[in-house]
Order: sequence, then structure tokens, then C-alpha cells
Amino acid sequence: MTVGNLSVEATASRSHSDLRKVGSHPDYWYPIAWSHELKPGRTFAGHFAGEPIVLVRPVEGDVFALEDRCAHRQVPLSKGTVDGCTVRCCYHGWRYDGSGQCVDVPYLGKGKLPNGVRSYPCFESNGIIFVWPGTAPAADPLAQIGHAAEPGYKSRRFGKIVRCHYTFMHENLMDMNHQFLHRRTTGKVTPRYLASRKGDGWMEVDYSFARPDQKPPLGETVIVGSLRGSARTARDLMTVRTDYPYQTLRMWTRDDKPVLSVWLGYTPVDAEQRRNRTFIVLSVRKPKIPGVLDLAWPVLAWFTDRVFAEDCEIVEMEQAAFDEQGADWNQEVFPPIRELRTLLRDCGNPR
Repeated sequence: MTVGNLSVEATASRSHSDLRKVGSHPDYWYPIAWSHELKPGRTFAGHFAGEPIVLVRPVEGDVFALEDRCAHRQVPLSKGTVDGCTVRCCYHGWRYDGSGQCVDVPYLGKGKLPNGVRSYPCFESNGIIFVWPGTAPAADPLAQIGHAAEPGYKSRRFGKIVRCHYTFMHENLMDMNHQFLHRRTTGKVTPRYLASRKGDGWMEVDYSFARPDQKPPLGETVIVGSLRGSARTARDLMTVRTDYPYQTLRMWTRDDKPVLSVWLGYTPVDAEQRRNRTFIVLSVRKPKIPGVLDLAWPVLAWFTDRVFAEDCEIVEMEQAAFDEQGADWNQEVFPPIRELRTLLRDCGNPR
């Protein structure tokens, strides 16, 4: 049914909070940088939703995170130098410790030190540096990031800044009905929706896949081929889960250990949250034959990079359409995605 040129759903969506204007809720751990981007004795300039954040890695000691503005003249502390377990501003040499306290102004006495800058809870795990940008007390660090820490898996870490609102990323991954987009990379794939489950702050969807009259591409064979069971025992199950604000994708072929495990984090960069930095940790279960996965790894990397590039291009098109229309006109018909949109709206931070 339509009202004028708009469906009832599209019209109704305008009367509720626009999902693309719901911000990422800051009271969670967000990935800010890959560990390899922050060398010992160096700084890294990151952002969360327009807030500048400097990461500092002392030569000895843990990484810490501060507001990336000196309290004096507001210049970025990330342009400064690491001095022991402190960072020194590049302008006048004011020095800050990991708590954000100003501990030294070279031309003032110790009793005349000014106020410092904001500090952020911070931790590092599995090659990623996380920051808690919210004001609520920080929760315990994430216990597990996919299967990256398990010795039975080989992992790769990749991602980029994607020019779209983070909610487009959640919808894209969870809606496997978009496989037509990847037809040149993955060939003809027919997904079948099996079931969905949801709870407080999470939901997940199960799919199986068919490939009628066609062999899988080499990249897919690398991921699942050597671990697929016999024709009688093999299964084809993929579960995509949003556990706000993160996502995971897992694929099983025969037993309780997934053959593929993917963890994704989306960190808004700009204040309008029209750009997010996507962090992906992709883990593949090692086959019984040693070295096979290492030999095939370049092919797998090419395959997953290409799929990711196609997804990035399409969600950036979605963001461009939203910007042109000035509102979310999506006419969503797939029930799990309608439920996901409600979850993202409920968990997010309306602006």
C-alpha cells in the first residue's frame, strides 16, 4: 500500500527516530587502532564520533589513551613526544601522564600545575587497541575476540574507513540475501533463511547455502573445502550475530568448531557518524595437513578483500542515497532485518 509515492512503511519510518541519525552508544569498548599502528615510544591519533583521542605507547608500560588536545593551546598531543610513561606536548612541552594529569610545565613550579585532560579506559587484545569513550564506568575488557586467540586457527586482520553510518554495516552483513551483489566473486549462491533468535542487546540469524550446478570459487574452497565432512555428515550452516555494538559471522561444515569465524567492530569517526572505521578479524580453522592453509593464504586474502570491497562500495551508495533524500526511505521487507533495525535503534544513542 502506498501513500502518494511512498509506502506506508516508508511514511511511518519518518515519524520515528531516523535510524541513520542514531549514534553509536559510547558506553562500550570500541576499537581505535591496530596494535601494529602504535610503535613503542610513539603516539597514534584516533577518533570516536568526532572526539580526538591520542593513544600513547611508552617504551616500557601499557598503552594509555587521552583527549588529543593539550589543555594549554589545544594543539594535538599526538604531535608530541613520548617521555617515559608520559606524553609531552610539541608546543610548550607540557607533560601528561596516563591519567591525563599535567605533571610538568617546564617554566612553572610544581605547585602551580594546571588541570589536565580527559583520560579514557583502554586495553589491548588480539592485535587491537580498545577505548571506552563513554561516561559510565568501563565494563570488563572483552574476554574473546572471535577465535583469534585459539591456536587451532589462523587469523588475518584488515579493514578500512567506510563512508557510511555504522548501521548500514550491521544490516549488510546480517542480510545474506544480498549475495547477488557478489556474483562475480563468489558465483551463483542461493542463501536460505533458517531461523533467528534474539535477546537483550543481541540477535542472530541462521542461513544455509546452495550452489546450483556450479563449483565454489577458489577462495571459498580454501576456507571450507579441506574441512568439509563427507557427503553424509557435512552440513552448511552460517550464523550472523549482532551483539551490540559488534558483529560476528561463523560457519560450520561438520562439527561444533566453526571452520570460519569473523569478528567485526565499527567505530564512528566523524561527529555526524557518516564514516566508520571497520575492524575485521577473520579466523580460519587449520586443516589436519600442516602448511596447506599457509600456502593458500594469499588466495584467501584476495578473495575476502574483494568481497569486503564490494560490500563497502554498496553501503557507501546507501549512505549517498540517504544524504540526497535527507531521510531513511528504506522499504525493508525481510523480518530479521526489521528486527535488527529496532535493536540498533533501541541500543544506540539518539542525537
